[in-house]
Amino acid sequence: MFAKPIPGRITADTEGDVTVLLIGMRINHFWAVHHWLPVLAAMPRMLRELARDQGRGLLGHVLLTASPRTYYVVQYWESKEKLYAYAAAPDMFHHRAWAMVNRKERAGKVRQHVGLWHEAYVVPEGSYESIYVDMPPFGLAAAHGVLPLEKRGRRAADRFAHRSSGAAGGEPRGAAPEVCPAAEAVPAVPRTEEGPVVG
Repeated sequence: MFAKPIPGRITADTEGDVTVLLIGMRINHFWAVHHWLPVLAAMPRMLRELARDQGRGLLGHVLLTASPRTYYVVQYWESKEKLYAYAAAPDMFHHRAWAMVNRKERAGKVRQHVGLWHEAYVVPEGSYESIYVDMPPFGLAAAHGVLPLEKRGRRAADRFAHRSSGAAGGEPRGAAPEVCPAAEAVPAVPRTEEGPVVG
């Protein structure tokens, strides 16, 4: 959260497809604290669980708020397969949390006090690019590592045109990213570093 900014322009060292999950909640009735507080507390618990087992595939995340009612997390995953494997794993908290929601719904105990949502995207290589100016590693760059901007191109069109060696039979997708030696000023970033809450 208090990471030092990297001077100048950098980009994310991302190769291959990118899997992104947006997941969140909306407080529909502030007075129904006993309904929405457990939901609000569930996501940090899941993030801690994933941080303890990086093999599950979560590369990084950013906590955000859209309003005093709406809170969500942008998550970057190794693949959609790992994302859905975590969601369905019976020994993980997400599975138990959804089982509770489903039981309440079947019993008619859901009172619309809290809304839940998620959107999942698999973004093919060539359909994303990034630039960060005087920023610490953030978002996609915190999840995948950073490169000097020149390694991918100063123009957005050049960065969109980048193709990984993995796409041409080189390094496999999902391999741990390396920071370019030219970016010696770039500090190592834990893959699950939490970003700031943005109002």
